[in-house]
Amino acid sequence: MSKIRDYLEAHKQEMIDFLAELVAIPSVQGEAEDGYPFGKMPAKALEAMLKKCEEFGFTVENVENYAGSADVNDMPAQLAVLTHLDVVPVGTGWTSEPYVLRCEPDTGKLVGRGAIDDKGPAAAALFAARAIKELGIPLKKGIRLIFGTNEENGSADLAYYRKKRELPPMVFTPDGEYPVINAEKGMLRVYFSTSAPKNVEIQAGTVINAVPSSCKVQMLVAEKAGPKSIFGTVEGRSAHASTPEKGENAITKFLSDNHNDIPVLKNLSELFPHGELNGKSCGLGFRDDISGDMTCVLSMLNTENGRLCGGIDIRFPLDRTKAEVSGIICGKLREAGFYIDSCEGAEPHCTDENSEFVQTLLRVYERVTGDKGHCIAIGGGTYVHEIEGGVAFGAEFPNEDGHMHCPDEFITVENLLKNAEIMAEAMAEICS
Repeated sequence: MSKIRDYLEAHKQEMIDFLAELVAIPSVQGEAEDGYPFGKMPAKALEAMLKKCEEFGFTVENVENYAGSADVNDMPAQLAVLTHLDVVPVGTGWTSEPYVLRCEPDTGKLVGRGAIDDKGPAAAALFAARAIKELGIPLKKGIRLIFGTNEENGSADLAYYRKKRELPPMVFTPDGEYPVINAEKGMLRVYFSTSAPKNVEIQAGTVINAVPSSCKVQMLVAEKAGPKSIFGTVEGRSAHASTPEKGENAITKFLSDNHNDIPVLKNLSELFPHGELNGKSCGLGFRDDISGDMTCVLSMLNTENGRLCGGIDIRFPLDRTKAEVSGIICGKLREAGFYIDSCEGAEPHCTDENSEFVQTLLRVYERVTGDKGHCIAIGGGTYVHEIEGGVAFGAEFPNEDGHMHCPDEFITVENLLKNAEIMAEAMAEICS
């Protein structure tokens, strides 16, 4: 441990400089072109990473700019560390240039888009592997670093990579939180529509996986003097759809008003009462002892081209199936007069917390941090959701908020080094 820690401390500035190089590449998904399935910028970030891996003596491969890999040694890979180099758009509200890594000496923060999600962890994984190699730690198993370019927009990168290459039997991604995320709820996204009610226009929600913070409504009301147009905005509070208790749904707040004279709105208000988060009124409301209560969020409702179009984000427990949950929610919507435009999702993911792989990661976490390790179940999906036996291991520590997907995203220098140390220790213990 001391050798690894000393090595990483000695190469700290080099790691920070390389993270700055990655952050400077605006690797948001762009238009697909020949040879660039997700645009040129994600491919440019991948090129920079693989070039650095080559400099460190790793054997690299670029799988058609979908993803790339670096083998740390020449043995068959038994462990993969999976990270991604694409980022979400910067949005607004930054206090500095998002694509210029800013170091705050007083706080130790490294601020820039991708700092915690997931370029910082990718750089930490790279230097962890370099430490293993240059310190001459003897290995009996192969280690592979895998770098994706489309995690933020559906993980088509990983699906393509898996068609072309077989994953090692053990995979962890530092794209979540510590100690270990081993269980992830199933996910379902339902889009529905019906004829829009006359004289009503609604605009609420732009993405299906977020609690809508506002609902804009225009109604044409009949009065003695003639029709009168009424505008209004119902305010809520945004949150991720996997944790709706942190927000307030502006759509259901609007529907909770008396709209008995508009049947389609009345039907929706009955299916999605304001404040109900588990979908009980839709015939759902399931829970289990590991993953807890399910969530069901009416996250989009918009009138367009004569249709009222909605979207629902559902995260369901480990003991339920996609077919069961989709059958119930789609049946209730059809009974209420809605047409199902699409219904897609993923089954729950769970890796045995008693497996040697998970227990090794927990031991490493405890040894490096001094804190008790335990497994976590979440409502969100990580990069390993579709990988049997995969887990999320880092990169955020308990009670830490690196402003992921938000303005002024950051990782501290201390935690960048600590992530690298934990990953190096895990590589050494699993593969030596």
